[in-house]
Amino acid sequence: MNGATALPVPETGLLSHPLTKRILSALVLAVPVLASVYVGSPVFEIMVSAAALAMTWEWYRMCARDAPGVAAIAVGVTLIAAFTAVGLAQTAFSLAVLGIGAVVVFVLSRRRLWLSAGVFYVGLPCVAMIWLRNDPTAGRETIFWLLGLVWASDIGAYAFGRLIGGPKLAPAVSPNKTWAGFCGAIICAGLVGAATAAIVELEPLWHLALVSAILGATAQAGDLLESWVKRRFGVKDAGSLIPGHGGFLDRADGLIAAVVITALITAVGEGSMLTWL
Repeated sequence: MNGATALPVPETGLLSHPLTKRILSALVLAVPVLASVYVGSPVFEIMVSAAALAMTWEWYRMCARDAPGVAAIAVGVTLIAAFTAVGLAQTAFSLAVLGIGAVVVFVLSRRRLWLSAGVFYVGLPCVAMIWLRNDPTAGRETIFWLLGLVWASDIGAYAFGRLIGGPKLAPAVSPNKTWAGFCGAIICAGLVGAATAAIVELEPLWHLALVSAILGATAQAGDLLESWVKRRFGVKDAGSLIPGHGGFLDRADGLIAAVVITALITAVGEGSMLTWL
């Protein structure tokens, strides 16, 4: 076959399989994330800030890439200022910074409402994460529990959806999601809640299991919300930094929703749910 051009050989190995890429990427990301949660401040704030800046860039490219670059820079500056404030226990001030920053971004971006909305979409859950972790009573345990139930929700949705299939959950928004996957997400998140309650000796176990199941459903709603935004702007993934997952926004969409609801319940309740449920 002299002079012939060899045909490309398709990748069929285990390492090239999409699920393998998802698992390996998740494991690689989980190690520094869990380590930063364990160590706490200021390592945790640095980790959250780095992820937030990556998500800001993805949001800018997805929603307002024609906006002036200074507007995207303003989003980043706003987020770092807000994270610094909440890290110093100035939570109310950090929320005010987000509000003022959103207005500034709206003006600098020449009235790109979606870009200014990104200040809250990225900033609010990150502020909530830092605020929850800084709780001296059970901050570390709360974040571990929250990450565990969101990850379990994702795994349950994927596994049940693949194994059972069936009717679609929201085909106009996310064609691959099924009601079976949604139920799997709730079940797996609830199991993480029950296991966490047993570990921290919280009785009865079903209280935290129920709350975890609800937050698992919330995480799936957050996934659908980002799918709707991506469909609105005609993109499949928010980014390409994480093999098998897309971008940081694609990986964190469920956590974004769950952490905000957790922070709201914590704010109106009696501190961390791991201490009073």
